[in-house]
Amino acid sequence: MFIEDEELRNLYKTASEEHLQKLEAGLLQLEKQPDQLSSLDELLREAHSLKGDSRMLGVNSVEKLIHQMEHTLGEVQRGEVVMTPELSDRFYHGLDAIQKLVTEAVTGEPSGVDTFHILAQLMGAAPPPTAEQAAAPPIPDAAPPPPADPIEAEAPPRPAPIPPDSEPEHSPEPEPPASDNAAAASPPPPAATPAPTITTTVTPVTASPSTPASPKTGAEPYRIETIRVATSHLDDLITQTGELTVTKIRIAHVASELDAVVNAWDELKTRAGTQNTEVNQALTERLDHLLQQLKLSTQENATRLDMIANNLEDQIRTLRLLPLSNIFQLFPRMVRDLAKQQEKQIDLVIEGGDTTADKRILEEMKDPLMHIIRNAIDHGVESPRDRTQAGKPATATIHLKGHQTTSNVIIEVSDDGRGLDLERIKRKAIERNIQTAEELQMMTPGQIYNLIFTPGFSTQTLITEVSGRGVGLDVVQTNVERLKGSIQVQSTPGQGTTFRIQLGTTLATANVLLVEVAGLTHALPVEFVETSLLVDPDTMFTVEGRDTIALDNQAISVAHLAQLLELETLAPRSETKRNLPCVLLRIGEERFGLFVDRLIDTQDVVLKPQSQLLKRVRNIAGATILGTGEVCMILNPTDLLKSVQRNQRNAIAPRTTANTSTTPQHRATILLAEDSITIRTQEKRILEGAGYTVVTAVDGLDGFNKLKTGQFDAVISDVQMPNLDGLELARRIREHAEYNEIPIILVTSLSSEDDRRRGAEAGASAYITKGTFDQEVLLETLQRLV
Repeated sequence: MFIEDEELRNLYKTASEEHLQKLEAGLLQLEKQPDQLSSLDELLREAHSLKGDSRMLGVNSVEKLIHQMEHTLGEVQRGEVVMTPELSDRFYHGLDAIQKLVTEAVTGEPSGVDTFHILAQLMGAAPPPTAEQAAAPPIPDAAPPPPADPIEAEAPPRPAPIPPDSEPEHSPEPEPPASDNAAAASPPPPAATPAPTITTTVTPVTASPSTPASPKTGAEPYRIETIRVATSHLDDLITQTGELTVTKIRIAHVASELDAVVNAWDELKTRAGTQNTEVNQALTERLDHLLQQLKLSTQENATRLDMIANNLEDQIRTLRLLPLSNIFQLFPRMVRDLAKQQEKQIDLVIEGGDTTADKRILEEMKDPLMHIIRNAIDHGVESPRDRTQAGKPATATIHLKGHQTTSNVIIEVSDDGRGLDLERIKRKAIERNIQTAEELQMMTPGQIYNLIFTPGFSTQTLITEVSGRGVGLDVVQTNVERLKGSIQVQSTPGQGTTFRIQLGTTLATANVLLVEVAGLTHALPVEFVETSLLVDPDTMFTVEGRDTIALDNQAISVAHLAQLLELETLAPRSETKRNLPCVLLRIGEERFGLFVDRLIDTQDVVLKPQSQLLKRVRNIAGATILGTGEVCMILNPTDLLKSVQRNQRNAIAPRTTANTSTTPQHRATILLAEDSITIRTQEKRILEGAGYTVVTAVDGLDGFNKLKTGQFDAVISDVQMPNLDGLELARRIREHAEYNEIPIILVTSLSSEDDRRRGAEAGASAYITKGTFDQEVLLETLQRLV
């Protein structure tokens, strides 16, 4: 069946997709709360509308299937049929078949759907769909599952469908099979595996709904082809068009005034040689008056044009803004099916669906979000038994949130599962030669977690259709970077993982900071710029082989932007000891500084698409044309961070103490717990330079676990750390008699007397403040205690 009329075909495509989306969302809600039958009225209205549309256009296969679904929903509403998981599966399988039949009607491509077989399943007279069929979520750009198998010879005969013209409440009810009666009257037999509990909570969406693209076959990208526009937006555009017409007339008038100026000027030049000063004076005054009028008119028209252009830009950009619910609504069914397939219980909570973003952002983010959620289900969420044993609720929760800041759209996917396995990621990174053990030792947990975005990286030992194939998360990072955004991952063992994606609200323009580097102008996206400052080169020091400055009691890696962009040959840096302009950028928890030659200004620029030849250039996100006509490169902060981290020089050996008597005669072993990688590395080098063997820990909990794995002569710890702070670490150590004599030295920025008192009460042997930190003080304290 193919709808010949193009206009009707497009209308049917749009309307049927909306009806199917609402039917699926309503069924998910009904499955969550089968006793709350109030949603059935809406479901019946959607089914009835889709049936009427299909009947009018002659799409008989869809009409028959949706009529049977409408009939069964009516039975559920009247209490004649119980809403069971098996019935839900039949409904979902029917919706999948209807989706394919709708695609066939609007594209003419065969769907491969056996309508009578699906009808038999809906009526309960044919076997329900297999687990594989039920677990295949209807993602719009996914290839359709294979056609349903034909009914075997032993299968019951095809039932006669309910006549399409009769409404469900008046149609004769087919006699249900005995199995369905039994299911409705009594619970399933003990041998049957109970279906997992899957719930979906969606916050109300206040924005006007829009229409996503129709399902595509093959590997075509997800596209939103239709956008609904509020008439108020069209009225505003028409108003602005009228203002533009008025301004056009005013500019034409200015052109006539300009002609008068030219004529007056010509006349003045003609009379320049005459002695009639009165005439010349009159012409000069007239020319002055005309020039003043022309100046005022030009300024006024320029102001009006600027205002109209800005309004038009804002309103046209608004037309492209769509609510995130357009893609969020694709995932409840996927979560439901995958959870059932893996026998897990998952509650998908969706918030912020009314947050709006550019149409292209929605199109590009569908696949990344799908990969993240699938990984959360497969990797992150434990089985109900494991969760119960760990003291967690049997039902896991996955949050899908969207919210908006001044200039960014934030999308977060979080779960309360087992979290990322830091040690497994390290082992896999070493196995695949991504990082060496020495490099991993100097990396923060956040940097190690980011290794999961490496192409082909997977910690799964079992390859399944869901994960373990080494694809997915690299696609996430690629798509996010294509949208000029950033992604960070945070994880706590045993508590869960959060992926945070930051994107601009629009892809057409960007607010940037213009800087001069090697005589060229470059742009940095303002949303990544934290501040700018002047840095004295004499205050710089080296940590982990990188130039570093101290700011707010934190070590910040810095680099010359000209060096990262390989522009030093154009304009070599001056060696004069003057303060250097530095732009401080932040990406997630990472901060770094870039030295530039000059800060110019901030302004909005129009983003120009990259050519295919220059589609992906390191450190470059795109280009723009400035008002001067100069082409300006827009830099990629995420790439720049990676370049700074790669820009390592030979590490400078730590300063050794002049008093050699402080060096111990034996190689004592020190446990160092510090969550800051820069401070941890600096202290480790000081201790190793003094002859100690050092074992590092990234926080208090890590330190306490490592304490039990070996013999240590002392513990040095920060106080403010995640998971387990230094005070609690000291208390736990003192709770064990075998550690009563081990010295505990707290090195912290907390310097008040109350802080010192709490340190002593916790069992610390010494308390050194970072504000007055001197490596000799630490070494002398160690020599005294060890």
